[in-house]
Amino acid sequence: MSLKDWSPPSLPSRTAIEGCNVVLEPVEREHVAGLMEAFAEDADGRMWEYLPHGPFDKAGYLAWMDTARASPDPLHYAVRMEDGRLGGTLSLMRIKPAAGSIETGWLTFAPRLQRTREATEAVYQLMRWSFEAGYRRFEWKCDAANHRSRRAAERFGFSYEGIFRQATVVKGRNRDTAWYACIDSEWPALKEAFEAWLAPSNFDANGTQRQRLGDLTASILVCRDPAL
Repeated sequence: MSLKDWSPPSLPSRTAIEGCNVVLEPVEREHVAGLMEAFAEDADGRMWEYLPHGPFDKAGYLAWMDTARASPDPLHYAVRMEDGRLGGTLSLMRIKPAAGSIETGWLTFAPRLQRTREATEAVYQLMRWSFEAGYRRFEWKCDAANHRSRRAAERFGFSYEGIFRQATVVKGRNRDTAWYACIDSEWPALKEAFEAWLAPSNFDANGTQRQRLGDLTASILVCRDPAL
């Protein structure tokens, strides 16, 4: 496939990304108190199980934040929810403009954000920014043992690409890494699916979805995860 008319996209900048229900704000020290409040809801520490760092005390999180806010890759965002509270963080990472490849990762969602419309929109807004900026490939990788993340990837329309065995060591244990991606030719259909799911008309008066996102993205998948 010729790419003679394609030009490498720009790097993302540290500017907020605004959606309908969320705002993604490049992380700052001012976010620490609100994020620590959100993370305190996770009494058993489950949200940190597959992340390379955490859980944190306040001093430890301030130190992490100082590193994160100075980093262009990963570029971390705090998720500002519709009610104004912070719900967690996520990032754009492994940013390779020359290849047109970019990844979302470091999803650190507190219980208040998990399984909400805002959580889905946060991922969608990074996907939208990436493809509209000219990236060709948007990736999702996770610990192969993390079946919740694997199910989320498929629900969001990322096609399964395989397992990298013994990819790394995390918190003293082996990590096999599951790979997923969506590509620019799939973006129009993905955008339509996300916007249909996020539409107010897709939710009843109690906030219950009428149509599942996974049903809307299923036909876009090139390969499904055989472990799910």
